[in-house]
Amino acid sequence: MPIAPPPTPWVFPPHAEADESGVIGIGADLEPGTLLHAYRNGIFPMHVRRNQLGWWSPDPRGVFLNGSLTVSKSLRKAVGRFEIRVDTAFLDVMRSCADPNRPHAWITTDIVRAYTELHRLGWAHSVETWRDGRLVGGLYGISIGGLFAGESMFHRESDASKAALVGLIGQLEDHPDTLVDCQWLTPHLASLGAVALSREDYLERLGRALARPLPNWFNTV
Repeated sequence: MPIAPPPTPWVFPPHAEADESGVIGIGADLEPGTLLHAYRNGIFPMHVRRNQLGWWSPDPRGVFLNGSLTVSKSLRKAVGRFEIRVDTAFLDVMRSCADPNRPHAWITTDIVRAYTELHRLGWAHSVETWRDGRLVGGLYGISIGGLFAGESMFHRESDASKAALVGLIGQLEDHPDTLVDCQWLTPHLASLGAVALSREDYLERLGRALARPLPNWFNTV
């Protein structure tokens, strides 16, 4: 079971105070207690500038709901080419997601350090795709109850990150209150079945998801 960190001293502003882009606050820290408090309140961190930490509550919010994942025949076939693992290469996944040569790279060294600590405590997890003994794709995020808050994914082979997503959602409990948060709805995620929720709807569903037990998959890795 995850280890509970000390509580955060920070209090986030009300969601209604978020600006048009979804930024609800600037500053605070990346301590485990702060991060978990944020996710439990529908907020996630991302730097506004390289040295300026922002806290976000976008409206609308991109999510995968229970049963919404769309797996085409070609993707289902591609998934069979990979081995799916959990938490065997968390730091490698984070470093791959943080590659500064990737378009729109945003993951800084302090974020890598913070989520690695959350992984040590049992809250952050990686879902990895392997082929012929090589890490070729994956994703990482935070698991709290029935919520999996996805942070980033990468691939070195075609469909490798999609296969990790299929592996993740396939192992989560089949329950109406399961919620996979992907922050923003992009055309790529929409093609896989993600939907946009209003902030109000998201927060309501989040409360129900947090009341669920942690998936067995993450209790046994």
